[in-house]
Amino acid sequence: MNSTILNTFLVDVKNTQSFWALQEKSGEDWVVLDSINFENTEVMPLWSNQELAQKHCTDEWEQYVPIKITLSDWLEFWLEDLSEDGVIVGINWQEESSQDEENEYLELDLAEFSQALAEIETL
Repeated sequence: MNSTILNTFLVDVKNTQSFWALQEKSGEDWVVLDSINFENTEVMPLWSNQELAQKHCTDEWEQYVPIKITLSDWLEFWLEDLSEDGVIVGINWQEESSQDEENEYLELDLAEFSQALAEIETL
């Protein structure tokens, strides 16, 4: 199931050369939370399209909006900063998912995720 989530994400991202994260409306903070699968690790959820990201702008994240991140910006700016902070990424999290089903919360190491992005980046 994990590979299906990642493959779907990569197919969508390859077409647009971008993906989405949630940023506070003030422009200061991004959604980063405790990992579901790894102790003492923070995860930044990412979505392959604006609609999926927008679905999560409710409840505790109602002050956030989806912001587009291009592949080139991710590889040039984001990767180093998140790596220094020890943050991993969550791929296309679904709000309907049960907390019990870890497969619904695909979390990837930055190196693995960024390598997959580099392979689909078009210059």
